[in-house]
Amino acid sequence: MKTHKSLGIVLLVAAIVAAVPIGGAVQVQAQGAPQGAQQPGQMAGAQQVEGKVAALDPSGKMLTLEDGTQLMIPAGAQLPPDVKEGSIIRASFEERSGQKVLTGVAVQKP
Repeated sequence: MKTHKSLGIVLLVAAIVAAVPIGGAVQVQAQGAPQGAQQPGQMAGAQQVEGKVAALDPSGKMLTLEDGTQLMIPAGAQLPPDVKEGSIIRASFEERSGQKVLTGVAVQKP
C-alpha cells in the first residue's frame, strides 16, 4: 500500500514539474490591455527576433538589440528582472505606426 502512495506522489510531482515553463518566457502585457489566449509569437501580425540586449532605455520605453533592432516597451508593461544588457532574448513584436512594439519576451538560458 505504501508503494502505491509513493508512486502517486512521484507522479504528481512529475506532472507539476512538467507544467512549469522553462526558459523564463513572459508575455509583456500593458496595463488595461485585454488578456488573450494567444502566446507570444502567435498573435496576428506578430514577428519574432532573437539577439543580445545592447541597451535598455533608462526611461523603460525602449530595448535595443546588438543588431540595432529597437523594440518599444508598451506603457505600463514591465520586463522580467533577468532582461538586462547582455541577456540573450527571443522577443515577439507587432509593427504599429512604424515602430516595433514588444508583445512578448523570453530570456534564453546559456
